[in-house]
Amino acid sequence: MAEADGPIPPPALVWRLLEGRALAELAAFCWTYPLLTLAPRGDGHPVLVLPGFLASGSSTWPLRRFLRGLGYAAHRWKLGRNLGPVGGKEHEVAARLHELRKRYGCKVSLIGWSLGGLYARELAWMAPDDVRSVITLGSPLRHHGSTAVSRLYERITGQRAGRADAAVLARLSRPPPVPTTAIYSHTDGVVPWRCSREECTPTTENIRVRGSHCGLGHNPLVLWAIADRLALPDGGWHPFQVRPLGRGAYPAPETGA
Repeated sequence: MAEADGPIPPPALVWRLLEGRALAELAAFCWTYPLLTLAPRGDGHPVLVLPGFLASGSSTWPLRRFLRGLGYAAHRWKLGRNLGPVGGKEHEVAARLHELRKRYGCKVSLIGWSLGGLYARELAWMAPDDVRSVITLGSPLRHHGSTAVSRLYERITGQRAGRADAAVLARLSRPPPVPTTAIYSHTDGVVPWRCSREECTPTTENIRVRGSHCGLGHNPLVLWAIADRLALPDGGWHPFQVRPLGRGAYPAPETGA
């Protein structure tokens, strides 16, 4: 995907100040839950949900509850609060992935919110035979961009943003070797939306939604898109298709090289 050569600035102040919209999106999740139960259903395969920076597995409860309602074996990561860093926690998450792979005897789909999306992509490179698909939610996929929490991330992890191990950064700069969906919002107040788009390949896609960063895990539009992606048969992946009635809800994503 073609990007500007220079660094990408953090989100505009107005979107950072409006991240409180996540509470309204949570209310919308509760209000629309009866409709969400009509979302596409798949084969009930296991799904591992990875939280964002500073968040724990409890932050992913609405998403996992929704997926369980559709019949999936949705699981949290069981590693406490996500304090990073990139390149330092993936092996711990891999143990959780292997546990689920062995328990269910089939590939596991990975959903990573923000920093959790980087772990999901790295796991797909580490264990491609164990991963069915990857879905990222507002994840900083381009390391030449600054997020609204870059300084806090550096202070807590001791790792400069975008300065992980060279081999890890090289892998993160390429799409995983499994079907991958990047969901992002132009009004994300934490991660610049230009950093959250996946490179265009035959097995990758970008889905643009309307909403905040902190609400991506329970935004009804995001949940419906996730259900649609998970419902695809293993080996039968195809890009997300927006029906005529949904074109206002899912703006067309920018095209990439």
